[in-house]
Amino acid sequence: MALNKARLDRFLAQYCQISRKNVRLILAQNRVFIDGIVAHNIDEVIDTFSLITLDGKVIQENSAYYIMLNKPTGVVSATSDTKHKTVIDLLDYPFKHELHIVGRLDLNTSGLVLLTNDSRWSERLTLPDKKVAKRYKVTLQNPLNEEYIAAFAKGMYFAFEDLTTKPAKLTILSDYQAKVELIEGRYHQIKRMFGRFRNPVKALHRCSIGNLQLDSRLDEGQSRKLTQAEINNIDQ
Repeated sequence: MALNKARLDRFLAQYCQISRKNVRLILAQNRVFIDGIVAHNIDEVIDTFSLITLDGKVIQENSAYYIMLNKPTGVVSATSDTKHKTVIDLLDYPFKHELHIVGRLDLNTSGLVLLTNDSRWSERLTLPDKKVAKRYKVTLQNPLNEEYIAAFAKGMYFAFEDLTTKPAKLTILSDYQAKVELIEGRYHQIKRMFGRFRNPVKALHRCSIGNLQLDSRLDEGQSRKLTQAEINNIDQ
């Protein structure tokens, strides 16, 4: 979902149904404020979440929303689906249909899903050059050994996409469980990497994204709004 941006003069001209020449006059009279600061420049860029007032009256006030969800298996990371329940269906917020998903999980993968209407924030977390780590707990059918650690750290070549995965960190938790940390999210990447060892993944659960851990107080299907500190510090 793109974050709509516009020049201030175009926005005011359309809102007030006046010419841009008259917009200049309004600005010269210090009648317009953006986020509490008087506006002077006609070419100032505003966006969806800019708080704009004219003569003390609010003419744009949109809120940004940031949601953490504990996704169960069997639920699709989509805004609508004809066959399965979606992550949107699990939410109980009046603004839920304004949200988009930040990093999807497969149907049979559980754990942390983030949703927002702020595309600037979601881009911070998903662009490859940002290198925001995602951590998963993996339960496997067959026992693990040290060879897995080296193979994940080296990266694996996927012929179908003609690419080599970026180094991933694998930590063995027990004979059949591991923690995997990735900075990318290729199609079924974790399952395919373990597939090189002919070791099927029995369960996959995302525990964290960046500095944000899934809230242990959230049961499967439950969600909550993020705190301002969580929003600001997730990729720090």
